[in-house]
Amino acid sequence: MTQITLDLSPELETQLRAEAAKQGLDPQRYILETLHNWLVANQTAANHLPAAEADLLRQINLGLSAEMWDEYYALIDKRQAETLAADEHHRLIEISDQIEALNVERIQALMQLAALRQQSLENVMDDLGIKPVVYG
Repeated sequence: MTQITLDLSPELETQLRAEAAKQGLDPQRYILETLHNWLVANQTAANHLPAAEADLLRQINLGLSAEMWDEYYALIDKRQAETLAADEHHRLIEISDQIEALNVERIQALMQLAALRQQSLENVMDDLGIKPVVYG
């Protein structure tokens, strides 16, 4: 069996462990089953979606590569440790701008999908399992 290592936030790990416990499963088994079910559902849904919806869903799911996220978090760590060099600061701003641009595109695609489905944005986000980030 091939092995993939994931870096999870402490909150996500806690949530996964709690859900696995509710179902009486080992966390690894729960994660594998959840991923499998999600992939099967998405594949089935993608095969039955109108082209416009499929295109919008692809736009919604676009994001940075894992390598770019790693670089971003490393730069954030350096900024917090106050060891960020000027060129690194510039790079952090570039990546932050990319994240912001992707989020704008994602929200626009979500709004188009909501209009296409004749649903509220909140309902579409809930259907897709997208939770708004609350800063506070």
